[in-house]
Order: sequence, then structure tokens, then C-alpha cells
Amino acid sequence: MKTSSSSKGLLTQLTQFWTLLDDLAENDPESYKNFIQQELNEGKQLYADPEPQFCIQTRILKPKEKMLFINLCQWKRIPAPESVTHPVPLSVGRPEDISETSDTYTVIDVAYNPDILQAAEKDQVKKDQLIKMTMKCVEEQLQFTLSHSYHITKFRIKGSIQRTKQNLMGMQAEFTERMRKEHSLGQIRSSTVSNPDHFPQLLLPKDQVSRKAGRLIEEISSTEIQVEMKIPVYELKIVKDHNEKPLKIELKVELPGINSVSLCDLSVSEDDLLIEVSEKYRLHLNLPESVNTEMTTAKFIKEKSTLMIMMPLVSNGSTVLGF
Repeated sequence: MKTSSSSKGLLTQLTQFWTLLDDLAENDPESYKNFIQQELNEGKQLYADPEPQFCIQTRILKPKEKMLFINLCQWKRIPAPESVTHPVPLSVGRPEDISETSDTYTVIDVAYNPDILQAAEKDQVKKDQLIKMTMKCVEEQLQFTLSHSYHITKFRIKGSIQRTKQNLMGMQAEFTERMRKEHSLGQIRSSTVSNPDHFPQLLLPKDQVSRKAGRLIEEISSTEIQVEMKIPVYELKIVKDHNEKPLKIELKVELPGINSVSLCDLSVSEDDLLIEVSEKYRLHLNLPESVNTEMTTAKFIKEKSTLMIMMPLVSNGSTVLGF
């Protein structure tokens, strides 16, 4: 009996759906055309594949130290934020451990709406903020502790595009099928209007908009995007010996208003450096030469609010990082 009742209800919905479409086509051809076009466009977005944009390399520090690659993809299924003050939706795939000969690393796929990534590509500051936001989201969602240092790889994606698609899309298979069935029905309804001569508007159910995000879509507070840390004044130079052979990199960073080394967070990798200071200053540099992180030392000159960092090049041996 329940099956029969459900089938009748479904048939009634379908009949109402086609009747509304017929009425709309007859009374307002332009609205009918716009509605059909909107449905087709949304259908394309619903079944669109994620596309790799760029890849970053960093390290997982906890629970187990390991190399990490994050593939940032654009995906039309991910909605754009409603405004600059709204959270930015994104989708985080499952982490996958991959072994190649003696190397083992982790790959995570993250997807944003295309508008977000395209805007980031035009502005290096926004791109850096987006990457840091992505890393923070990965830490929170997967309970990882990541290194603050990262660099953008020369390749756009780590691993195969097919693996990335399966990772991001596989989690939505059941959701997509349900959406396809609901989308076919349309569940069109008329809005309440005060003027009886006005032809009823056709709207998709309001809850369908939120359902598109599904459980895959995670939101990060917009305050994290809006925090803008200043880039401090700095001077970088390569020190050479009498034969003009590079020996080390010296970096001088001016931090007005900072009077304690405890407020400075310094991370140095072989090819880049990150300094974050009490949510006031942030400096990320790609180093011109590979440095020996074990020999890197730093000194804070309190009287001048200046941080001095000495980074010997990799060919010159090794010791200890410290302030």
C-alpha cells in the first residue's frame, strides 16, 4: 500500500510539473526559455569534473611526519560565497598515502569554486591567503599539524587526474544520484503574489540550494580571510667569499612594535622561509639558494625590533636552528 501511495504521489507531482511548464510556455515564452536555460546550466555544473589549478608541497608534522602535497582544484559544483563577508565553501577529499620507490607521501585534494581560484591567480597576496586558509582547514578537518612553510610545485597536480576526480567525486556519488532524480522532477512551485493577474513565478525549492553543498562542503569563517597581516620591511643579501662563491643568505627583518622574540614564529625549509609575528606581520620568501636548515640561526635585537637570520647554503655543512 505504501508503494502504491508513493507512486501515485510521484505521478501527481510529475503531472503538476508538466502542467506548470505547459502553462508557462503558453503564457510567458520568455520566462519558459530562461527557466529551461537555467536548468541546463545548473545541470552542467552538477555533473562537471574538478579541474586541477596548482599544487603545493609542505609537510605533515603530526601525528606522523611525512611529505604532503595538496592539489587545489576548481570545481563548478562548489558554490561561490554569497559575498565577501560570507564563508568560502570548499570540499576536502580523503587523504591518500602513496608510495614511490623509497618515498612515501600523502596527497589531499581540495576544491573551490572557479571564481575563488581565478581571483587568487591574479593577486599573489590573495593566493597566499587562500593557501594558508586551505592548510588551516586541512589541519582542522583531518586533525593534522602542518609545517608553516610551503612552496608551489612546478606541476599542477600530484598523482593522476583520474585519482583526484575519483577522490572528490566518489564521496558525492549517492548525493549526485539523489539530486539527479530531484532535478528531473523539478518540484516547481509558484511563489505567493498579491497581484492575481501576475503569472506565478517558477522557483526551485529553497532547501535544494543548501543541499547542493551537501556534507562535503566545509565552511571557513570569513574572518580568517579578512585578517590581513602586514609584510614587514626586510633586506636580503647573499654573502660571498673572496672568490665570489656564495656562502650564506642573511635576512634582516624590521618589526616595529615587537619587543619580544616569543612573539616571532619562524619556519625555514631548504628553499623558503616564513615569519609570522603576533598576527601583525607575515613574510613568506622563496629563497634564491638552497639553505641548510640545521645550520640556520636567528637573533632578535630588542632595541631595534629587528630579526636577523643567517642561513648557510647547503654545501657548507650543518648545525642547529635557534634564537
